[in-house]
Amino acid sequence: VQLVESGGGLVQPGGSLRLSCTASGFTFSRYVMRWYRQAPGKERELVARIPSAGGTTTYADSVKGRFTISRDNAKNTVYLQMNSLKPDDTAVYYCNTIVTLRDYWGQGTQVTVSS
Repeated sequence: VQLVESGGGLVQPGGSLRLSCTASGFTFSRYVMRWYRQAPGKERELVARIPSAGGTTTYADSVKGRFTISRDNAKNTVYLQMNSLKPDDTAVYYCNTIVTLRDYWGQGTQVTVSS
């Protein structure tokens, strides 16, 4: 299993970014995908979750109405569209899935929100 994130960067408050996570090594369409983030000095937190096919996406309260998780099973890719970004959104963002009861993580992509 391999997860590779991309799309992070430096953005001003109020701006937008779209993160991508491309997966390989497992049948992507069958598994729940998640985005987590970890800010300096803080624990890693779940940001958003998307079921394997259809179903309801879920979000942390802190990002509801601003972030949208989506997936393209044909491209083995999960996305995180982040709008109205705030300095508190600054963190390393990680893609995650659980396959055969084991957690898999990408290498992370840095998002910095600053003027």
